[in-house]
Amino acid sequence: MSLDSGMTRAFESALAPEDVISDPVRCRAYECDGLTGYRVAPQLVLLPRDAEQVAAAVRVCHEHGVPFVARGAGTGLSGGALPVADGVVISLARLKRVLEVDPVDRRAVVEPGVTNLEITAAAAPHGLYYAPDPSSQQVCTIGGNVAENSGGAHCLKYGFTTNHVLSCEVVLPDGSLVTLGSDTGEQAGPDLRGVFLGSEGTLGITTRITVRLLRTPETVRTLLADFPSISAAGDVVSDIVKAGIVPAAVEMMDTLAIEAAEEAVHAGYTVGVPAALVVELDGPAEECGTQFEQVKEICDRHGCTRLHIAGSPEERAAIWRGRKAAFAAVGRISPDYFVQDGVVPRTRLAEVLDRIAGMGADAGLRVANVFHAGDGNLHPLVLYSAAAGETERAEKLSGEIAELCVELGGSLSGEHGIGADKACSMPKMFGEDDLAVMARARKAFDPDGLCNPGKVLPTPRLCGERPGKYRPHPLEEAGVIERL
Repeated sequence: MSLDSGMTRAFESALAPEDVISDPVRCRAYECDGLTGYRVAPQLVLLPRDAEQVAAAVRVCHEHGVPFVARGAGTGLSGGALPVADGVVISLARLKRVLEVDPVDRRAVVEPGVTNLEITAAAAPHGLYYAPDPSSQQVCTIGGNVAENSGGAHCLKYGFTTNHVLSCEVVLPDGSLVTLGSDTGEQAGPDLRGVFLGSEGTLGITTRITVRLLRTPETVRTLLADFPSISAAGDVVSDIVKAGIVPAAVEMMDTLAIEAAEEAVHAGYTVGVPAALVVELDGPAEECGTQFEQVKEICDRHGCTRLHIAGSPEERAAIWRGRKAAFAAVGRISPDYFVQDGVVPRTRLAEVLDRIAGMGADAGLRVANVFHAGDGNLHPLVLYSAAAGETERAEKLSGEIAELCVELGGSLSGEHGIGADKACSMPKMFGEDDLAVMARARKAFDPDGLCNPGKVLPTPRLCGERPGKYRPHPLEEAGVIERL
């Protein structure tokens, strides 16, 4: 279906003419999210300025059967904000106000276009902060965090977005405005807030979020440790947890990831080392001091070749700058890459990394690894060159890695979501009854299937066709059939 001029006028009436982008060239700016291998140009891009305009735009979509995709900062890595060719993108970039910071009840009310880090900046004068911290927190928005149930390096101790969101104001797919949850996080009846969080934009669009704030820790201690092997670093992680220590964060990087990050930001990592761990403890000073000594002893016991302890806030920031730059920095050593997001039990980290290395060698592709070691959330980056014709091979390897995580007792995603990227792998993790229940829940919110279609749940169309640039069928190329 192509949107005619009358439909465009309907959206312009709901918003304003200057808030509706119809120029195909300008629409191209919205054709993908951080998973750039999938690209689809939308018919229109809508730029509402408040919740009422979001609702008005969705009502037009509902009345005319137009599919729509909500978009935040476009930093998602699973194709969750991939547009629909015959639909519209509703951008929330203009809804970016911090509406309230309540230091007494330790909560903040924000619009979805506020970046993750801006919440902490607004809370900092009160000695508070917002705990979830995705690596892209300087640019990713809280609306997208809610959609994907984002985590970050400190989710080991503090949990994911769902643990810190008390309520959401939501525009449902029929254009009605409701509130899920409450200022206290409690709600009578089914936990609809919990259903909505992590639903990847398939149940509606959030326009206002109330988040929980935490008191800034009394003490933070951070170290960077090098190891002669991935397995040695993995054993350190297991022993830390076995000792009853719950670090704020435990992150691991391998040789390729370290090389890329160090070239990009010069954070002081050791280039060429097989594995590096970033371990951070926070809390009361006395407790941190005791546990920090235990962590150092565990590192030494497993053959740590270099132990660097951050001696100042600047040194701590440098260590984290290296870790959080890793994804983008990989672009320095590869023209293209896919980022995966599987989860495995901590006890199987070394095994899964060995398997991934073997799979990469068999495919003739390099794989860099950056991950939240504390909770087994892997982020393998499959490096390839589209210009060299390696795209399909890399995409296949990326999917096989995700399914390997399920095989080893884990899951397809820890925080990046399923999106368009892993929808066809869902039957590897869930049975037919599970998927049927998910589909029924989705249909209860969105009977017409207009809200972010083609994401999360497998469909024959999605699993038979790869989103993105049209590729002609061999019979079409031979002149036997004609594309209509």
